[in-house]
Amino acid sequence: MFTVLIVDDNHTPREIISKILQNDGDGIQVIEAANGVEAQEKIKANPPDLVITDLIMPEMNGYELCRWIRGNPGTEQMPILICSTKDQDFDKYWGKKQGGNEYITKPFSATDLLAKVNQLLPNKS
Repeated sequence: MFTVLIVDDNHTPREIISKILQNDGDGIQVIEAANGVEAQEKIKANPPDLVITDLIMPEMNGYELCRWIRGNPGTEQMPILICSTKDQDFDKYWGKKQGGNEYITKPFSATDLLAKVNQLLPNKS
């Protein structure tokens, strides 16, 4: 059983990602956060196996969340998938430079999302 934290200030993408992951049939438990601050609290309480985060959010954006995860002992190796509408090459470069392992742009297909998740979760493939 893997736990995935989905971080997005918009409920719709959280719900879509959650349904895709839960319908995959591989026993993924999903938890959600509406921004980076809420994500920090959930990570501290129960670290997930993977974080999927948007970039543009209030209070703490996805870049800040990536840097926080990478800067903390115990979470520095946690896989991060950035999921954003920002689709320029520089956005992808900068997201990975801030700590994201992979980057997927919205809108995405369920197949593409699951491929990235399978790539990032240890021993899931």
